[in-house]
Amino acid sequence: MELSFKKTLPLAIGSDHAGFAYKEQLKAVLTELGWEFVDKGTHSTDSTDYPDYAHPVATMVENGEAAAGILICGSGNGVCMTANKHQGVRAALCWTKELAELARQHNNANVLCMPERFVDFDTAKAMTTAFLTTDFEGGRHERRAEKISL
Repeated sequence: MELSFKKTLPLAIGSDHAGFAYKEQLKAVLTELGWEFVDKGTHSTDSTDYPDYAHPVATMVENGEAAAGILICGSGNGVCMTANKHQGVRAALCWTKELAELARQHNNANVLCMPERFVDFDTAKAMTTAFLTTDFEGGRHERRAEKISL
């Protein structure tokens, strides 16, 4: 059973142009929470393609190089769909703190995906904090989470 994420590995964070502002702001939140992180881009608001950043974040989680990942785009859908193509990645699209908690508790999610265009920053901050500090409950959820990977 995986409890809340251990800080022995960095966290991977990435966004496209539509998630850039929150990504930059969340880096300060991560530092406040004591996390080291690897910023996989983008590094500006210039139009770009979300898979170019979602794949590197998901690859770090997939390869055990990151404890978890955070991805942000306009709707959250594109980065979530992309991240979930990777084995062992359980990316969850969340838009409330409660959904971020449930993604950890019930699904053992290891990548948080957020829609910058549809949540305010205080909600994004609350989701990030909840996601990184909530334990997977295991039990009846363990069997279900294990069935996610093919």
